[in-house]
Amino acid sequence: MRDGVASASVCVLARRKPSFRWRGIGASIAVALGLSGCILGSENPAVDLEVPASYRGGNRSPDAALPGLDWWRGFRSAELTSLIEAAQSANLDIAVAVAQIVQADAQAGIAGAPLLPTVTGVGNTERIRLATTSGSSGSSTRSQVNVGLTASYMIDFWGKNRATLFAAQEDAIAARYNRDVVTLSTTVSVANTYFQILTANDRLRIARGNVAAAERILTLVRQQFNAGTVSQLDLSQQETLVATQKAAVPPLELAAAQSNVTLALLLARASANFTVIGGGMAKVSVPRVTPGLPSELLRRRPDVLQAESQLAASNFSVESARAAFFPQIQLTGDAGFQSKALASLFGPGAWYYTLAAGLTQPIFDGWLLQSQLDQARGAQSQALQAYRQSVLSSFADVEKALVALTQTTRQERLQSEVVSSARRAFEVAEAQLRGGTANLISVLQSQQTLFTAEDNLAQVRLSRFLAATSLFQALGGGWTRDPPL
Repeated sequence: MRDGVASASVCVLARRKPSFRWRGIGASIAVALGLSGCILGSENPAVDLEVPASYRGGNRSPDAALPGLDWWRGFRSAELTSLIEAAQSANLDIAVAVAQIVQADAQAGIAGAPLLPTVTGVGNTERIRLATTSGSSGSSTRSQVNVGLTASYMIDFWGKNRATLFAAQEDAIAARYNRDVVTLSTTVSVANTYFQILTANDRLRIARGNVAAAERILTLVRQQFNAGTVSQLDLSQQETLVATQKAAVPPLELAAAQSNVTLALLLARASANFTVIGGGMAKVSVPRVTPGLPSELLRRRPDVLQAESQLAASNFSVESARAAFFPQIQLTGDAGFQSKALASLFGPGAWYYTLAAGLTQPIFDGWLLQSQLDQARGAQSQALQAYRQSVLSSFADVEKALVALTQTTRQERLQSEVVSSARRAFEVAEAQLRGGTANLISVLQSQQTLFTAEDNLAQVRLSRFLAATSLFQALGGGWTRDPPL
């Protein structure tokens, strides 16, 4: 521990076998691995990371309110919950990520195939007519029937094929974490878009209310203008304010419509047939959440775990490329029955077999193997830096989200006080205007101050909710009681 920071050295190795099983080949591959040799000496890099002991923006009880698996329910909106659940089952980006898992599993099966012997059944029959020797007449014919098996097996003495399999399995694990990343991103996008729709509704309500208030003042100013107590300038200024407030309505309607279209796309729905009930931000609330400890984040964020799996896969790829420099031993064998007549095919004398072993050693390949090894090491270095970046970014994301949530909560409280004060000032100015004692400049200023303050409050409230969803996303979504292995 130094300066409040724990220095952690993380070594991402051939760190584990996948927790999921490969259908139909698990037991066979286990046997083949037992017959194979060991993977060569490790070149896996150590990852030196600074893991802070706590978050600067966290509270004294970091585990008091950890995010639940269904963290979006904390906003207390039944409509939001139904929208998120629909998106998680229908979103097309999630469907693509699931399809990528199927491909990665299949690729792991392909990579594991060389660890098992290949067996091919053969069967053929021949009938041959032979010409007679010169000076004789007639011809002879003969038949031959052959049924057998051909098998071959590459002894993975140096672990080349096994390392390739482990790399593919790590890629499959990374594909699963990628699905979690996409699911979390989709969930947050649905929540953010829904809040933007509610905010647009609030701002529309405020804008239309401001138009009504400005028109009400305009009616009083016209009455006073007709009575000769105010000037044309005063009337024109109020008419300008009314027009300005009316002009603020169409952009807000546009924003609401565009957010509705975006939300429909997230749910894989046609926007023409999709409508959100909506309402205002008063129907939702920001749930309480604490960030836990930074060290726990490395086991919770799916993008960090994805980067870790990709680094592990690159480590195995380097081992596979190194093992390619060493000799390869190939075993082949044939066995079966061969006879001139089908009836006697399976007799004792018809059985035959052949066994062979071969060894190949690369001598000169135009530096192909060396270039492949250099490429694998370059990919390993890239994966290492990407992993380090993802870890440091995860800490930064949480810190920024904590600060944003704290400050926007404070800003919303202060802005609410501004709105309350501005509303009282406007009410006083309107009452004085009705009594004929108001200064029209003061009335105009109080209107503009109130209208701006109310709209700013709606936007600040949205920023607070977006900061909350950013914190959930930075924490990797919901946390189980026991972290994933």
